[in-house]
Amino acid sequence: MIFAQITKIVDPMAAKLDRWFDASVRFVPNLIIAILVLVFFRYLAKYGSRVVERVLGKASQNIALVSLVSALTRIAIVTTGLFFALGVLGLDKTVTSLLAGAGVLALALGFAFQDLTTNFISGAFIAIQRPIKVGDVIETNGFTGRVLSIGLRSVKMDNFAGQQVELPSKDIFQKPILNFTYSGERRVSLECGVSYTDDLNIVEKLVLTTVNDLGFLSKKKVSEFNFIRFGENSIDFELLFWIDQTKTGPGAAKSTAIKAIKKAFDQNGISIPSPVSWHEAQLRAAITRPPAGFADADRPEALK
Repeated sequence: MIFAQITKIVDPMAAKLDRWFDASVRFVPNLIIAILVLVFFRYLAKYGSRVVERVLGKASQNIALVSLVSALTRIAIVTTGLFFALGVLGLDKTVTSLLAGAGVLALALGFAFQDLTTNFISGAFIAIQRPIKVGDVIETNGFTGRVLSIGLRSVKMDNFAGQQVELPSKDIFQKPILNFTYSGERRVSLECGVSYTDDLNIVEKLVLTTVNDLGFLSKKKVSEFNFIRFGENSIDFELLFWIDQTKTGPGAAKSTAIKAIKKAFDQNGISIPSPVSWHEAQLRAAITRPPAGFADADRPEALK
């Protein structure tokens, strides 16, 4: 009796163990195939990321972008291999659950780090389109300076005043950019005035000759000279000349041009009238103003 009762207990357990063993034996080939799939995709991810890094390295000088895309490629290939391995093992429901969970997680992270994501995407577009490069002198978002580095999250600039300015990539990408280094040349504007008694043709010829003798001017574009207005005590002109930025900057070029023009005017007897001071203007007004009680008809002819 006891043996029969033991047999009733042991036989179902033995049968279940036999089924488990048979299932394990049938599962082993799938497990081996799944492991081989993972190993294959692991090496595929390694070589695929290298190829992507090599190709992007030729198209973009942004090391951060190249590294990010290479890493994302490796992760994508490995993840694909994992899904294939789970499918070989018959865990299709697990794959579906993982995909759904990844989608929800990506959506949550997108909302949580919206600004960070926008900066990264903007930085990627800046690296691909390359509107600016390291070393360019640009003006954007109210700042002017030389680009020190271009990252995925931000762009760093030297503002020529001893400070470093770091701007988010989205502000660089979405706002207008004035690139002074794009053409390698830059136009400098200079305004001045000469006396009404000076010969304007001589003034124009003298100014152009003086400026064109400066060694930092661009050889591709000519200087422009235009008289622009009749001032209160001078005839004003505007000089436009182009400089080679590899030789000097706009500030130094303008200062040198002003000194050269002033020296040329002094040597040729051309005067630059000084502005009328407030006291001088009041004195002139007092001289021409009639005394109190004078009718307009009583004013001398010279003052009418």
